[in-house]
Amino acid sequence: MEKFSQEELKAYLLQSNEEYRVLADKHAEYARLIDEIENKPHVTDQDEVEEHRLKKLKLHLKDQMQQIVNRHRPTQVA
Repeated sequence: MEKFSQEELKAYLLQSNEEYRVLADKHAEYARLIDEIENKPHVTDQDEVEEHRLKKLKLHLKDQMQQIVNRHRPTQVA
């Protein structure tokens, strides 16, 4: 595989890797739900708990996505 920048590799994976695409879609959905909570005029305690839960899930997805990126990045020898 030729050298890709981080963003080029992510774009490539979105097109070619089903697992990465599913994770990215879930990540975007969690981000949307977090935004909805943060944009409420009044945030309840339950909203705050849900926001915290969604942020943890979103971070976990980001970690999984990064693992896929790392697997597809060619090892670089100094």
